[in-house]
Amino acid sequence: MTVFSYQQLYSFTESVFLAMGCSAKDASTATKVLIAADLRGIDSHGVARLSGYVRLWEAGRINATPNLSIVHETPSTAVVDGDAGLGLVVAPYAMQIAIDKAKQVGTGWVSVKNSNHFGIAGYHAMMALEHDMIGMAMTNASALVAPTFSSEKMLGTNPIAVAIPAGNEPAFVADMATTTAANGKLEILQRKNADGEISQLKSVLNLAGQAGYKVIAARVISQGSSTSFSQSITIDIGTSSGVRPNMTVLSGEGLVGVVKDDEVYWFTATTNAGRHWLLNLMNPKGTAMVVPNQYKNSWVLGYHKGQYKALTQYAPIDVYRDSNKNEIAEVTTNIERGIFGINIHRANPNAISTLVEKWSAGCQVLNNPHEFAQLISMCEASGNKFFTYTLLNEWL
Repeated sequence: MTVFSYQQLYSFTESVFLAMGCSAKDASTATKVLIAADLRGIDSHGVARLSGYVRLWEAGRINATPNLSIVHETPSTAVVDGDAGLGLVVAPYAMQIAIDKAKQVGTGWVSVKNSNHFGIAGYHAMMALEHDMIGMAMTNASALVAPTFSSEKMLGTNPIAVAIPAGNEPAFVADMATTTAANGKLEILQRKNADGEISQLKSVLNLAGQAGYKVIAARVISQGSSTSFSQSITIDIGTSSGVRPNMTVLSGEGLVGVVKDDEVYWFTATTNAGRHWLLNLMNPKGTAMVVPNQYKNSWVLGYHKGQYKALTQYAPIDVYRDSNKNEIAEVTTNIERGIFGINIHRANPNAISTLVEKWSAGCQVLNNPHEFAQLISMCEASGNKFFTYTLLNEWL
């Protein structure tokens, strides 16, 4: 890994803005905003974004020499025309006007039009701290987010930052996107060639709109053994983020999880049919494979084939139909919706199964009977009548 000093990054970044035609003052201001993001650990909005500003300038969307002006003003408010300038320059200009007005009349509010991406909102809000003032900065964004119950992107990530002085203590600074994840985080993953993680994160975000269900993003930060037959993992969020006991997750890679007191219990499982049922179709349309999605209140406690307690399908779900008999469970364009008796049950009742064999013709099957018993026990203890099932590709 190559390490660059502050001065090296500053000189390089400033030289790029100067090459774009920015004045020395504007180039210096823009450089400070970008590097401030890196210094605060927000690399999604730091020097790595420099190429994006160059592309916008090359496309004629950024004016390197804007004529910034106030087009409307009262003692405590103003509207600034950014003249298509760098948001990294326009936003500090507008914030300084707000600070000057606050010094005169106690408060200052400035809106900006005709500008561009302004870096981290926190930089501009924190300008007020130098004057022992509370600063706020916020902006709109392109349509990147689907509203609840919608599959179409209509809302922006709409960042907001608040900076509050705290006397002799460190200032309070909140700088965030108003979505599950900032778009810049996806860009960082893309720059790291983490295509699989991008797909995973996008699938989580899309579920909220498709199923009308709140999705909470989290990372696994440790893994260990529990006192039972399952393993436990620790995630980086808890009840303060909306996580509640008895929330359940099942992944396309075969991981079933149940939240238990800020812990997620996960068990090995499969969502694919065994070789026998891929060759000997139970349904002439093809062997069923559950389509990744979130199915709210679609399973209840019942009995698998009337024999033992399991989670049994209660409401319609979507399945792929694989009918080519090539021994491989494959995604197809043949999708059917209905109640098919696709249950969540165990494989061998006496031992841990290593092969799916005849245990599944499309059902979701746990390979460890002891872990399955624990899952059913937790479902019973929850007191819930219905259970929501979430199937994701490469969840972990």
